[in-house]
Amino acid sequence: MITRRSFIGVCGIAALAGRCRGRPGDDNPSATVRSRRWAVVVDLAACREMRGCTACVDACHLAHNVPRIAKAGHEVKWIWKEPFERALGVPDAALLPARFRGSEALVLCNHCDDPPCVRVCPTGATWRRGDGLVMMDQHRCIGCRYCIAACPYGSRSFNWSDPRDHLSRTSSDYPTRVRGVVEKCTYCFHRLKKAQAQAEAEERDFRPDEYIPACVETCTAKARYFGDLDDPDSTVSQLAKSPRAFRLQEDIGTRPKTIYLREG
Repeated sequence: MITRRSFIGVCGIAALAGRCRGRPGDDNPSATVRSRRWAVVVDLAACREMRGCTACVDACHLAHNVPRIAKAGHEVKWIWKEPFERALGVPDAALLPARFRGSEALVLCNHCDDPPCVRVCPTGATWRRGDGLVMMDQHRCIGCRYCIAACPYGSRSFNWSDPRDHLSRTSSDYPTRVRGVVEKCTYCFHRLKKAQAQAEAEERDFRPDEYIPACVETCTAKARYFGDLDDPDSTVSQLAKSPRAFRLQEDIGTRPKTIYLREG
C-alpha cells in the first residue's frame, strides 16, 4: 500500500524529473503546431439521425487499442454516447424537448484551454500542448486519479486491470497501456505526428487538412468536423461562431474545444 509519505516522495521525484527533461513529445513544438488550436465540432442533429451508429466509437477504440471491459466501473472509453440529459447537464429528462428524450449525445475529451486535470496532476503526466491538445503520458502516471476527480466531463478512464488482457487485436500505430494508469482521447495526436513527419520528409509545409482524427474520418452521419479553431476560414471556426454552437458546462471556465451544434 502506498503511504502518504511515499506518495509525496514519488510526486517530488517525478516533478523534479519533469523539470529536468521537459514534457515528453512537447519539448520544442514546431511553430506550425504552436500556431494552431485544434477543435472538434459535433452536429447533434445529424448524429441523432443515425441512431445506434457506433462507427466513430469503434474506429477510435480500434485505433488506440482501447479495451472492451464489461465490468461496471472498470470500463475504458475514449469516446462514447450518453443520454442527452446526462451529457448536456440537464437535471431532469422531462425538461428536454420531446425529440431528444431517449436519444444520446457523443461525449469525449474536451481538450480544454484551461484544463482542471492539468492543474491537479502531481507528476506532469497530463499537460496541455501549445496547440491546445491535452495529452497523457502513461509512463509518468502514478495512478493517483486526481485528474479523473478534477475532470468535469468524465472524460478519463483508469485501468483497473491490464488492458491488454481485454484486446482481441491490436493496432501497431498506437501503444498499449498497463494496469494502474489513466488514459483518454488525444484527438489522434499520433496522426498529427505522422502527418508532420511526412511533410518534413517531403520538405514541404504541413497542411492542416492532412490531420484528421479517426472518429471524424469514419463518421457515417457526417456529423463531426475537425480543424484549427484559430483559422477564421476553417469550418470549425465558422461553426463555432454559429448561434447553434455551445460547449458543455461553459459556466465553469474550462473553455472546451469540443463544440456542439444544437438543432437549427
